[in-house]
Amino acid sequence: MVRGKVSVFGKDAFKDAPQGVTYLGTEWANNPVIRGDILVSTLISNMNGNKYPERRDELIEIMDVNPKWRMHQVSDGQRRRVQFVLGLLEPWDLLLMDEVTVDSDVLVRTDLLNYLKKETETRGATIVHATHIFDGLGDWPTHIAHIKRGTIVAFHDFNQFPELDKMIHQQLQLRSYYNKVEDGTNQQLSPQLISYFRKNMDSPLLSVIEQWLREDFRELRLLQDEERKKAEQEQDKVLLGEEVPRTKWDDLSENVKVHGDKYYNYWNN
Repeated sequence: MVRGKVSVFGKDAFKDAPQGVTYLGTEWANNPVIRGDILVSTLISNMNGNKYPERRDELIEIMDVNPKWRMHQVSDGQRRRVQFVLGLLEPWDLLLMDEVTVDSDVLVRTDLLNYLKKETETRGATIVHATHIFDGLGDWPTHIAHIKRGTIVAFHDFNQFPELDKMIHQQLQLRSYYNKVEDGTNQQLSPQLISYFRKNMDSPLLSVIEQWLREDFRELRLLQDEERKKAEQEQDKVLLGEEVPRTKWDDLSENVKVHGDKYYNYWNN
């Protein structure tokens, strides 16, 4: 757990949550009510869809949702599209998305991202999108944050992003060489070069993120190895009688506020 304060629009997110914030997450689709025998039109009506008829009709068309669908008969992908319609019905100032496009196909994801980009440009709204899927995101964000073990380790403006610029330059060099081969300027491509191009002519943003994640994974493995060695050393000392086994109660007795979540006052800390 990462402790601290979260401020949204100048207000405490826990004590004085502001209006105009919408959240879309994956857990919605697992709600038993949503999986029951209920018409999509009923859900839309319950969400005051008639209050925003233009947004309702536009979202239904973009997401290709049929109001006559029954929720217990739709696929996971269709259920997710219904979630997008319901969740975006009411105009929002801040949209929080947590891996919500994970089970959407390429067309749905692209249409959704285009709609959301239009919303930010026409209404001045803001989106925070946490994702591991970068298809179609090449020119979508304005900023990107790299979060590692609960801490923001990098935050970039997309117009001032040296790592991405370097990757784009490499991609352009590859494409330039490939095009020269295509028009006969260079020699024929060998199977090895074809394989190399197919692997490396990818989204520059995806390539940068892949580098970040691989480095994060390498650091995590090293940290886990160190912790495992330390635990083994402590266990050896106990087995040899050099130390008395330490329990969670020992930690709790030393500092209840830090180690005892059961007694921790999250609201007045």
